Order: sequence, then C-alpha cells, then structure tokens
Amino acid sequence: MVNSEAKTPRERYRAQVRAEIKERAWEQIATAGASALSLNAIAKQMGMSGPALYRYFGGRDELITELVREAYRSLADTFRAASEAGADLTGLAHALRAWALEDPQRYFLIYGTPVPGYHAPDDTTAISSEIMATLLDACTALPPHGPATPFDAHLESHRDWAGGHPAPPAVLHRALTFWTRLHGVLSLELAGQFSGMGFDPAQLFAAELDVLVGMRAD
Repeated sequence: MVNSEAKTPRERYRAQVRAEIKERAWEQIATAGASALSLNAIAKQMGMSGPALYRYFGGRDELITELVREAYRSLADTFRAASEAGADLTGLAHALRAWALEDPQRYFLIYGTPVPGYHAPDDTTAISSEIMATLLDACTALPPHGPATPFDAHLESHRDWAGGHPAPPAVLHRALTFWTRLHGVLSLELAGQFSGMGFDPAQLFAAELDVLVGMRAD
C-alpha cells in the first residue's frame, strides 16, 4: 500500500476531496436516508459544479458502494479485533451492538431497507462473509444445542451464504438464529421503536443473548 507521505500533492488533494464528499454523503443520509442521496447537492455544498464532483465519483451508485464497503469493513475489523482479543459469542454480540449504536446510519445502510435501484457489487459480499466467518467460528466453539431439526437438514444443501465455512448444519442454524434475532432487536432499538415503552433496550438485548447462548442440550 502506498503511504500518505509517498503520494503526490495531487493524489493527496484527491483523497481529501473524496473524504469530504463521503462526509457530506453521510450527512445527507442521516437527514433524509440513502435513497435521497444527491451528488449535485453535495457539489453545491462544497462549492463545486456537478461535473467537477463526478471526477471523484462516477455516480450515486459508486458513492454508495464506497460507503457500503467502508461500513462492512468497519464491522469486519471490529469483529476480528474482538475475536483476536478473546471474545466469545457474547463478546461479539456486544461488539455488534456498540458498533451499531456508534453510528446508526452506517448500520442502516448495510442492514436496513435496501436503497431502491442500487445493487451492491460482489466484493461487498466478500467483506460481509468475513463477518459471518467470525460469527461461525464463535458458534462452533459452543457445545451442541439439541437434536437435529428439519432446518438443519435444509442448510446442509443451502449453505452458500456461509462462504465455504466448514461448520456443520446445526452450527449454521445457530449462527443464523443469533444473527437474525439480535439484528431484529438492534433494528427496532435504532429505529426508536422502544422509545416510551419504559424498559432498557440494553436489557432486552442481553436477555435475548442469554437465551441464544443457552440454547444447548442439558
């Protein structure tokens, strides 16, 4: 990788402008959502013409892709760092919640409602597979959680989403259950659906996690 000191002034300027464009994009997303993202509006904020900005990003989808890649990379790195520090499934869950609360718009960009008309390129799926691989490793380390189910048998031949991870079907099932249930709680919390209900969402998240980790044979 070329370090910043080795870059030419033009390359450093280009990197700075791209960084500012992304910062403005996140501001727009926080205000009106990713579907309302407008490169022309960003250009106006930055005192640039629309065509000038398109020299840095070829279009809305290219800018969204950059933001999506960075969001997935951020979570993948968060999971990897937690795992390398010895985090188990519970530790990964709390790392996920902390990451989501730190920047809800970043969370919703990759786990919220898809942006109409936008299709992420294959390399973003590769990054998300790193996240799932870390989760599958953590689930593999847990004791078995009961007899095989029909869905376990289904996953035996429907495991492309696992990115080639060798986990047995029961572990795949547990990882999917963990992923979907905790994302469900997080999505509702970040969307403000628990506001005014009088309980602490952190306690609900912890209770769901206790059930998920405790799903094992006696």
